[in-house]
Amino acid sequence: MTEPLGIALIGCGTVGSGVARLLLEQPERLAARAARPLVLRRVVVRDPNKQRPVRLPRELVTTDLETVLRDPSVHVAVEVVGGVDWARHAVLSLVAAGKDVVTANKALLALHGAEVFDAAREHGRAVAFEASVAGGVPIIAALAQGLAANQILSLQGILNGTSNFILTNMTERGVSYNEALAEAQQHGYAEADPTLDVDGTDAAHKLAILAQIAYGVNVPVAAITRRGIADIDTTDIRFAGELGYTIKLLAESYLLDNQLALHVSPVLLRRHAPLAQVRGAYNAVQVVGDAVGDTIYYGQGAGQMPTASAVTADLIDMAVGRAQRTFQTLRLWSGGRDRVKLRPPDDVRSRYYLRLLVDDRPGVLAEVTSVLAHNQISISSVIQHEAPEEEGNRVQLVIMTHTASTGAFRAVAASIDRLACVASPCVYYPVAD
Repeated sequence: MTEPLGIALIGCGTVGSGVARLLLEQPERLAARAARPLVLRRVVVRDPNKQRPVRLPRELVTTDLETVLRDPSVHVAVEVVGGVDWARHAVLSLVAAGKDVVTANKALLALHGAEVFDAAREHGRAVAFEASVAGGVPIIAALAQGLAANQILSLQGILNGTSNFILTNMTERGVSYNEALAEAQQHGYAEADPTLDVDGTDAAHKLAILAQIAYGVNVPVAAITRRGIADIDTTDIRFAGELGYTIKLLAESYLLDNQLALHVSPVLLRRHAPLAQVRGAYNAVQVVGDAVGDTIYYGQGAGQMPTASAVTADLIDMAVGRAQRTFQTLRLWSGGRDRVKLRPPDDVRSRYYLRLLVDDRPGVLAEVTSVLAHNQISISSVIQHEAPEEEGNRVQLVIMTHTASTGAFRAVAASIDRLACVASPCVYYPVAD
């Protein structure tokens, strides 16, 4: 058997502890897959006395990154500290010291991918990052290798397990957003401050990474239109269900006429569509290629061992040399590939779900539909139930439209809000059929 692959863990929290468990408890299995031993040489942590869910040999633990940078027996460093600023410093220092890097840090890559990859190429190193998107779901390898013969035409992903857990509970149990969020926090699916998960930022980071692999385009996260789930009301979930739809937070890309549309938003999906069936904290990605057609990838998108599985798979690829060859071949974040243009968000076309609280009197429906008609937006269906007593002389009006551009629809929504018969700002979401 060839020389062992020496590994350093930078961080030993939830994911790092899972990686350490695999390296320390499954050495024979991993050595057989990698054709060489994978040996944990050092573990860099903030607090060496902290209790961890894995028993680490004390001589491996250090608080000093420099010990890894100077150690010639360390060939690969696994960055699982999270955050951006210190992680960026650590990764740049590691590649400059001649270490390959495996990272699960989607924010680092989404915000500083070009800098990190340029530095790795400058120093002849490789960066692998399967765990950065969808945890244990091997979507990076699928796009980079399994679907390499394809032009990716579209990608739809449930990429944030926290949001999916919340929406699942709101849909299946009828609880409010706040109740579902509290339960997600109790189960450890949501942080004390869940903002990045529920406002779409986390999914946008992951979509930026997938866009780099699928289309060779370096998309600033700020350029990805995103809308979160915090404002979703059980009323809309109920009406969506009545219409045969389920609401999911989707990260989506569509390539049409060499223009790429990217956005993160709650979307109405047909109840029996594959992504509509994804429950709880699971992730799924549906990819359409011009040769392969429709494919779907499903699994646990977070958690200790699913994410550790993806990190360790990258370590095996490093050990056999696949990761290094892939890194050099793909030239990710290199700026050297032909890039598609980003489609302006207002030009993206979709069907829409529109809900209004309106006066319960004759002629209101005609007032609303005349605004839609004047702007060339046609109606697919309408729901209007009798007004509940608690809403007085007002009634919920739900309209499903045919396809319209996002810009035109938003302008129409603003016009409808100004009608005297409309009691509060309208609610609308795109519809995917």
